[in-house]
Amino acid sequence: MIRPALPILFALLATPARAVVGGSEAPDAALARSSVMVLSSRGGVCTGIVLARDVVLTAAHCAAPGVEHRVHYRDEAGAPVMLGLAARAVHPGYDAGAIAGRRRSIDLALLRTETPLPARFVPAALSEAPVPAGTALTLGGYGVARPGDHRSTGTFRTATLPLVEPYGPSRILAWLKGPAASGACEGDSGGPIAGSAGSVVAVTTWASGSGKAPCGGVSQGVLVGPQRDWIARTTAGWGAPARWE
Repeated sequence: MIRPALPILFALLATPARAVVGGSEAPDAALARSSVMVLSSRGGVCTGIVLARDVVLTAAHCAAPGVEHRVHYRDEAGAPVMLGLAARAVHPGYDAGAIAGRRRSIDLALLRTETPLPARFVPAALSEAPVPAGTALTLGGYGVARPGDHRSTGTFRTATLPLVEPYGPSRILAWLKGPAASGACEGDSGGPIAGSAGSVVAVTTWASGSGKAPCGGVSQGVLVGPQRDWIARTTAGWGAPARWE
């Protein structure tokens, strides 16, 4: 789990900042047009992937029941907009204590907003195509650019990193790690991990540190392909089926 930045408490920063340690700003990238922020009433900041004008895919630990959540974006004038939730679906395989207990967990959730996102947001395409080790994937998110600096959230950034297999090939997870300290950090949970064609293959859920830094080591995501049935069933039930390529 990538711990969310605190204390945001539904209030975004007055000035734009950066995200993804060791990455580069990409506010106009295709992935940015398919990404939003997910904020919680407890101060949590996460990233979400737009699947339809009113459906967002994110990490389950970013959308735990019992906490109020909002989908956030900035309008064309740069003013913050908060959308309430009409529904949420946490994957039945999610285990909040999985990391501490070294147990399997499907850390995914789907959110349905009360009102639709504006037309400038482009629903992401999902992919279940297998990804071999060494393949370059692009991770994106709105999290911190500097670990511990919660004021550095708010601008979409990306980092392109190779897929690695520290524990052998997985049917559930994807791991990314480059030669330099780079990758997901606080606030990037729920963000997209995409292939060269732009289709999302995984959702960021966890990151390890590099040296003494708390981030910049291995970035981990849940593969969406093995969860296609759950995603398809949930989004179809909301009248907004996800797009797969």
